[in-house]
Amino acid sequence: MTTLSRRKALQAIATAGVAPALASQAPSALAAVSDAAAATSSGAVKAPWSNWSGSAKAAAATLQTPPDAAALQQWMRASTGAVRCVGAGHSFMPLVPTDGTILSLDRMAGLLSTDKAAMTATFQAGTRLAQLSRQLDQAGFGLRNLPDIDAQSFAGAISTGTHGTGAELPALHADVQALQIVTPRGELLECSAQKQPDVFAAAKVSLGSLGVLTQATATVLPAYSLQRKVWLKPVEELLEAAPTLAKQHRHFEFYYLPFTGYAAGITHDVYTGTDVLHPEAADEDMLRDLRHLRDWLGRFPDLRRWVAKKLIDPDQTELAQDRSWKLLSTQRPTKFNESECHVPRELGIACVREVIKTLERRNDVFFPMEFRFTKADDAWLSPFYQRDSCSIAVHAAVGEPYDYLVAEIAPVFRKFQGRPHWGKLHGHTAADMPALYPRWKDFLAVRAQLDPTGRMLNPLLRTLFGVPSAT
Repeated sequence: MTTLSRRKALQAIATAGVAPALASQAPSALAAVSDAAAATSSGAVKAPWSNWSGSAKAAAATLQTPPDAAALQQWMRASTGAVRCVGAGHSFMPLVPTDGTILSLDRMAGLLSTDKAAMTATFQAGTRLAQLSRQLDQAGFGLRNLPDIDAQSFAGAISTGTHGTGAELPALHADVQALQIVTPRGELLECSAQKQPDVFAAAKVSLGSLGVLTQATATVLPAYSLQRKVWLKPVEELLEAAPTLAKQHRHFEFYYLPFTGYAAGITHDVYTGTDVLHPEAADEDMLRDLRHLRDWLGRFPDLRRWVAKKLIDPDQTELAQDRSWKLLSTQRPTKFNESECHVPRELGIACVREVIKTLERRNDVFFPMEFRFTKADDAWLSPFYQRDSCSIAVHAAVGEPYDYLVAEIAPVFRKFQGRPHWGKLHGHTAADMPALYPRWKDFLAVRAQLDPTGRMLNPLLRTLFGVPSAT
């Protein structure tokens, strides 16, 4: 218990936002698959693959790493069989696994151009968010928002509806102005709101089922800095204040610390000064201490709460100031499995209260729960389609049971009309989708048009979209 001083506990919360998504900068998906392939004997399986948390695995026949769109087109025309794209492998659902070909866009990365008059940037779709943020910053620009990790490829991030937080800030895909796609037939297709608008509305969040995204043009802002503030409040007080805080700040979110009664509120607002302030990070220490409290006092939840409150000083706050991308996204090494749903904003507070109650029926829980705000958009499979939302995410450490994230929390999400994050564990089925997504049938029609043989599908997507297995 000596490691959990009041100051250290607060510092860990402040500097990392007690972010439950404690994900590290992911290694190259290409390197991960290539290393595995090299270690395999000369048998039929040449490209074994696993996602970041180990919840999804594949035994693909081949790995393809095209250097550009022309080479990809040529390969798609000359080849047959199932194809699934891989980015950083940060999706927890089995979106990648296939016995066909895994295709990595790691060689198709980088900023291509910027347009100051239009305030847009064009880049290759395999570009990792971390790389894109740095290259944009060097050119004097920045993305409007970012998720709390930046290891993902841009294509993977928008294809699964990845988002940050901000009541007036939509998910990443809402800033996309145009896309280039190599179709399963090897055609290069360009789409935007003006050119093939139905394809564009479907492609912005597509789960990789329409073809291979190769290039994107997105709205950008002049490079900007943020100031982050983190403070502790009893969770009920923060829940009451959350709607107001979300209106008052560019970004607001909070993380509930299970079995403590406290939550960490986090705001980011535009900072026009030049001073850089970065408190020392101690997020791993905090998670380790929360785990220790669980391990030592898990059978005595009331005592666990009492000890936690003694060790946390709610009167202190922490500030950080830096470029937006340096504060919004963080490197986090602890691995976990995660489930997240997005509920109508007016139901968010009621839903999160029930999620907390459900989590704390289990004494083994220690990972913080995440609560964020996201603005509505118009992508057909966006979880935020025509609906301002609150996002609620629950986590379990890798190596510990995580089935309860779906078995016990999914019914709560369903009760509050939750739409799943496509890359996170969820219990929704094909039967749920037409009621949750008003343009579901329209998306299926576009998918069938672009990929009539289902080449871009795997078992999960065939089940989700109601497409029979290939014979």
